Parts: sequence; structure tokens; C-alpha cells
Amino acid sequence: MLHNRRMTTAPLTIEAIRATRAALGTRVVTTPTLDWQCDEIVDRLGPDARVNLKLELFQRTGTFKARGALNVMLGLSPEQRARGVTAVSAGNHAIATAYAARSLGLSAKVVMLASANPARVERCRKLGAEVEIAPDGASAFERARRIEAEEGRSFIHPFEGPLTALGTATIGLEWVKQAGPLDAVICPIGGGGLIAGLATAIKLLSPDCKVYGVEPEGADNMRRSFEQGEPVANARIATIADSLAPPYSLPYSFDLCRRSVDEIVLVSDDQLRAGMNLLFREAKLAVEPAAAAATAAMLGPLAERLRGKRVGVIVCGANIDIAGFAAHIETGRTFTGLQ
Repeated sequence: MLHNRRMTTAPLTIEAIRATRAALGTRVVTTPTLDWQCDEIVDRLGPDARVNLKLELFQRTGTFKARGALNVMLGLSPEQRARGVTAVSAGNHAIATAYAARSLGLSAKVVMLASANPARVERCRKLGAEVEIAPDGASAFERARRIEAEEGRSFIHPFEGPLTALGTATIGLEWVKQAGPLDAVICPIGGGGLIAGLATAIKLLSPDCKVYGVEPEGADNMRRSFEQGEPVANARIATIADSLAPPYSLPYSFDLCRRSVDEIVLVSDDQLRAGMNLLFREAKLAVEPAAAAATAAMLGPLAERLRGKRVGVIVCGANIDIAGFAAHIETGRTFTGLQ
């Protein structure tokens, strides 16, 4: 971790995380965990390694995103709730915003990118949200800001802010209780909202547990932010994991990550596809590319350091259509190695 820049973010507390989980109640699921063993794990990590999957793909809306979106909306005043919410997303955050709004009786108008998977757009509409389509990220954010200004809707950010981090921290709270002591936890990084909260909770409850972040080679803005000591924009986006390709890092999640994330590693698109293939073959899980990132890192760049360890791997989402999933799996058949 880098420490050359003064931390500006107030730390989360375990008491606040527990209160958040109680407030979310049954609107979110305490997702199960699975002790996972297969030949590839034995080959790469040794026979004494133990891998525990946190199956957040079974969360309501199919990803972890519901936790943060709900927690932000629970913090709105009655006047804000009456005016509704808006959001920008390529898919998962829009779906979570639609679900959270419906569960709380709010109106939602979301702006989705033209590149968004049609199945995600349709799911968002079925959850009751009004959907607008923008050609790219910049115009999508501009449109959402106009909606916010003209209609008085509250903007639900996809990854930034203390209420979002408290929402994702509840995953770590559950996980430590379910899995027991872990030597390391591996988590994908997009904007950083997931790992910021998760890593904070893990370090509060298990200070000696290493936390590794994973980014695609074609969207490594958090790694570059670590190197530069401040949040940076994503200079390039070229990855199949659209959920891990935000336009930039932002200060709050960046500061939490710098406190609690020990290292960030990169994986290729081929490794993501191989991870998807392995999770499907050996755990019978059909996941989107982002959800295979932690598996790809465990058996790729982190394998030597994790030999004989008890490792936690989050499987963060499964919002992918059948055709898209099948195409990635078929492509991944020609690249079976994760090293």
C-alpha cells in the first residue's frame, strides 16, 4: 500500500457496518459460501490449500450492487424519496437501482449506455425503472445530471461514497462469520466500491488477512491510481469485463482501498474467459466476466503466494445473457491455462 498522500476519508467502523446490515434486512440476501476444491486448484495451490467462494451472484438482482444502492436510498429524506432517483450504468448498477427503488416505493429513471447488454436493459425495465439510452459514458453522466437538476431526483452513484461502502462492507461482515479465518481474500475492482467496503470489513475483523484486488489489463485505473498516489482517469478501456471498466477512480473509494488493499494484480481477457470456464465446469456457476476475475487471479498471478493458504474468492455477479456467456465459454476453450 502507498502512504505518501494524507488519508482524507473517515474510517468505517464495525458498529456502523453491523447497523447497516440490520437496516438492509431482508431486502438483501445473506449470500451463501462454498468450500471449493478441484484438480486445477490442487495443481496450482497445492493439496493443502482451501478455497472458499462467497457467492454474491445469488444476491438480489444478481450482483452485490443491491447492497450499496439500497443503503444510499435508505439515507434519503422523505422529500428526496418523493422526487425519486436517477443513475448511470452499463447494466448492473442500473438494475440494482431499479430494484432498490421498487423495494422502497420510489421512482427511478436510469441512463444506460448504448453498449449495455439488451438483457440488462430489459431487466431494468421489468423492475419498474424508466430507461434512457446514451451513446457513451460522458453523455450518460451529462444526461443524468440534467435529470437530477430538472426533476430533483437524487443521483445514486455506482461506486463512490460512505453509504455505498457501508453496503458492500456487509459482505465482509457475513463472510468472516461464514468462512472462519482466511489467509487472503481476492476481489475484483471496477470503480472500487465493492473492494473499498469489503476490504475495510475484512481488515477490521481479520487484520492479518491479505486483501488482493484484481483489475483487467485493459482497465487498470485503480492500479495506476495507487502508483500515482491519487485517483486517476482510465486512460484506456479494452476488456470484456464491462463491469470493471469505469471511466475513473474517485477519492472516497480510493482512500479506503489504500488503507485496506494490500496489492492489485492484473488479468487478461483470456484469463477471465478461462476463469469463467473453470467456474462453470467445476462449480456449475454461470458468471459474467467480472465475476471470474478473482478466480483468474488466484490461479494466475497470485498462485505462488497462495500455495497452501485458505483463500476467499468473491463471485460477484451473473448478469449475462445465454448467448454472450456461451460465446465467452467457447472462446475460452482454446485457452485453458490461467497462468
